[in-house]
Amino acid sequence: MDRMDRMTTGESGAPPSAAFSFDSPLDVEKRRGVRRMKTIATALLLAVAVVYALATWARSAGAGGWAGYAAAAAEAGMVGALADWFAVTALFRRPMGLPIPHTAIIPTKKDQLGVSLGEFVGENFLSGDVVRQRLRTVGIGSRLGTWLAEPAHADRVTAELATALRGALRVLRDSDVQAVVGEAITRRADAQEIAPGLGKMLERIVADGGHRRVVDLVCLRAHDWLVEHNESVMEAVAGGAPGWTPRFVDKKVGERVYKELLRFVSEMRDMPAHPARGALDRFLTDFAGDLQSDTDTRTRVERLKTEVLGRGEVQDLIASAWASVRAMIVAAAEDERSELRLRARAAILSLGARLATEERLRAKVDGWLEDAAVYVVTTYRDEITSLITETVAGWDAEHTSRKIEAHIGRDLQFIRINGTVVGALAGLVIYTVSRLLGA
Repeated sequence: MDRMDRMTTGESGAPPSAAFSFDSPLDVEKRRGVRRMKTIATALLLAVAVVYALATWARSAGAGGWAGYAAAAAEAGMVGALADWFAVTALFRRPMGLPIPHTAIIPTKKDQLGVSLGEFVGENFLSGDVVRQRLRTVGIGSRLGTWLAEPAHADRVTAELATALRGALRVLRDSDVQAVVGEAITRRADAQEIAPGLGKMLERIVADGGHRRVVDLVCLRAHDWLVEHNESVMEAVAGGAPGWTPRFVDKKVGERVYKELLRFVSEMRDMPAHPARGALDRFLTDFAGDLQSDTDTRTRVERLKTEVLGRGEVQDLIASAWASVRAMIVAAAEDERSELRLRARAAILSLGARLATEERLRAKVDGWLEDAAVYVVTTYRDEITSLITETVAGWDAEHTSRKIEAHIGRDLQFIRINGTVVGALAGLVIYTVSRLLGA
């Protein structure tokens, strides 16, 4: 019995530290419970053995018919206890260390069990229909909507999104992003001919009279400048006169030119129907048409575009735009009262309210989630099941057996106890029936 108890409790010649070096505290505690139940089951076996011995002695001593009944019940109880002890022990090790076939099932069949477990999970849990039905039963859209509709939850989600956004922007290197942005803008500009678009835009502006305010502003500023710099204008005109003309003639010509120029600008400023304005409208209209249809004009515009984009100042301006955008976004993400976070919070609350009340939106969200989950499951099912199989295959056989026994061994000991009790009752019934039939 000492050897049987030692093999049943899983003790070996190895030091305790080696036997349980990979066990968690929970495993150690569960193993203590298994040992207690094994002690109870073994004590019950010893008890029926003692009863059998005493009943057999009493029957031989002529104690009466009850001794036969007690001996038969105790004998059957011992048989049931030993049979169930063998069955339970054979799951984890070889009973009494004997090389009996089909024993130590878990250590010797560990890899096959891992394969079977992976196949079982793949067929019964990673099936598209099962996943879809389970998600449909859960109703994620409705639960998510109810959760997001709470202001406290919306604040939490907004804060987490802001933290994630700040982290992502700080992880990105400015040089990499600037290079990508500059290259993307330049490539897009090179691939897109801008002349026809500019022509259409200019055509609409002229047709709507949107350019007239610009003309008004130019005329106003030109008039003010002429009034402020009258001496400079007259000196410039006089200075361009031939050297043989008298000085007073140059001055008179300068004054005349200045007055005519000031009169022209004043009339153009004050007269919406001025001929110069009409001429400018016709020029802009013709230029808009050339931008759309004239090959030479479009070619010159494209050449100018390429030259402008190729300048270092323009590339630096494009690259520096990222730094400004990032600083603006980071500052908005850090400020709880910023427009960005307030709008994000309002959007989350609105989404939660709509998910909680709109059936069509909930159905659409649930459909997206189901499709995504089914895609992941069906696409990576083999990888998931192989993870289970490979993980089990990588376990140490002896340690695996001990770990499984620690988790289910306590319940298995009730099989031994039940086997003892049921065996005793069955033996008593059989002995009683035999006595009745014999009589």
